[in-house]
Amino acid sequence: MDNILPLIEYGHQHFGENKVQEAYAKWVEIKNKKNDLMLHMIGRLQSNKVKQAVKIFDYIHSLDSLKLAKKISEEQNKQKKKLKFFIQVNIGEEVQKNGLSLNEANELAKQCKDMNLDVIGLMCLPPINYASSKYFSIIKKKNDDLKFKSLSLGMSDDYIEAIHYKSTFFRIGTKIFGKRI
Repeated sequence: MDNILPLIEYGHQHFGENKVQEAYAKWVEIKNKKNDLMLHMIGRLQSNKVKQAVKIFDYIHSLDSLKLAKKISEEQNKQKKKLKFFIQVNIGEEVQKNGLSLNEANELAKQCKDMNLDVIGLMCLPPINYASSKYFSIIKKKNDDLKFKSLSLGMSDDYIEAIHYKSTFFRIGTKIFGKRI
């Protein structure tokens, strides 16, 4: 938290977290004092963590199944809170990564709209050691086809490339804070 407080004092408003439990421990008190802060869930969201996630997060970048979407929709209604979502696409079709196939994104986007979930864009993490631009180009086209206005692309090593593809959200914690211990 010592690294984050100077950023908050400077006026930075958007922060990402990978884990619901860590986010809850770090951010509840701060968000109660600073209601203009926006917290982004950028890691995988397990369905058993949805209740806590809806309480603390404003954005979820890892919506990757109809089951998860239904659970979130129910919880949003219970808590009377609206979050913004990115559908996570497994653009490299890697077994170790979560996300839908590119073809499945259309159907989940439609189903989310029917559930009144505010899906604002797609998110992907391209395979490591491959040219990000190839994958960013594909996901940008699909995002445009779905008429989404936001796009979640780019991490510390490829965010400059993501800018070329009009990414609106980046995950650059390592560039700012260093590697996680």
